[in-house]
Amino acid sequence: MWRRRGIEFWKKRRNSEKRDVCAMAREISAGGVVLREIAGTWHVALIEPQKEDAEGAKSARKRSRAVLSLPKGLVDAGEKAQAAAIREVYEETGIRAEVVTKLADLKYVYVRSWGDGERVFKIVSFYLMRYVSGEIDHLAADMRIEVKRALWIPLAEASRQMAHSSERKLLGQAQKYLETNGLSAQRA
Repeated sequence: MWRRRGIEFWKKRRNSEKRDVCAMAREISAGGVVLREIAGTWHVALIEPQKEDAEGAKSARKRSRAVLSLPKGLVDAGEKAQAAAIREVYEETGIRAEVVTKLADLKYVYVRSWGDGERVFKIVSFYLMRYVSGEIDHLAADMRIEVKRALWIPLAEASRQMAHSSERKLLGQAQKYLETNGLSAQRA
């Protein structure tokens, strides 16, 4: 009898959590793990986001080292995730890249630090990409609101500077793909 009550409790809780996620705001984003070979070493394009406080003002707090992340952003209405990833990489890094393969969909919940403070269920589709052209950190002036700088970091060292563990795992997947398959673009 106790076991049955326990199972019923967990079923109710799981169903309640599903309802909570369903009632949450949702965001769909896409981004890229862009690789480029420079002087015989594979590098990844990363960004250092501008740090803002809850009111949207730039934080005066000093960090001892930069916290880096992968370029990503919201998928526009009617846009495909793959196209959004290519666009976001260009907007946030200044470089053009082409998709090699999809790496993963990251799913998580965050609380907006601006406006309504609402909980948001977010899905970010990440693609492994190959550098095509452009100069890193050559951004439109209005992107400096979001991106402090964009830079190439050696792939083997990049995960130590990443802000999010899920993005560090993506770098591991990219490294494994590179070792197994090489890096030639596939046209979808």
